[in-house]
Amino acid sequence: MNPPGAHALPLPGDGAGGGSLPGAGDAGPGFVETGTRGQTVLAARVIEKIAAQVASDESSAGGSSGGFLGIGNRADLSARPKASVELAGNIATLRVEVGMLYPVPLRQATEALRGRIRTRVTELTGVDVREVDIRISWLTTGTNGRRRLL
Repeated sequence: MNPPGAHALPLPGDGAGGGSLPGAGDAGPGFVETGTRGQTVLAARVIEKIAAQVASDESSAGGSSGGFLGIGNRADLSARPKASVELAGNIATLRVEVGMLYPVPLRQATEALRGRIRTRVTELTGVDVREVDIRISWLTTGTNGRRRLL
């Protein structure tokens, strides 16, 4: 067990205390240096959900909802898109299946979505996203099948 107040000691290199822990040698047998604490491991499913949520946050992208075993599902801009990930160490390749609001310039919309997913997933997880494949599975006008009268 760490001595009382040990968690409040300055860390090496943070500019406080001259770069070394004061009294680190006499902290006791339970004291652990910051470099030997271990690492955080994220499951691939967590990265998939983060990527899908980032894609869902875009106003022109959505997923599919409803249905059973892929039968009867419908386009839904408020649903979370599907995402899958391949991890190789700390490097990820993402595949995201989205639907988009039409009319939208698809090339610009997918490039913007790709950049946003790459940036946010890297920021939130620390995983280096090297490639983001986007598949557009449906397009919708967002009018729920009704014609607009001019």
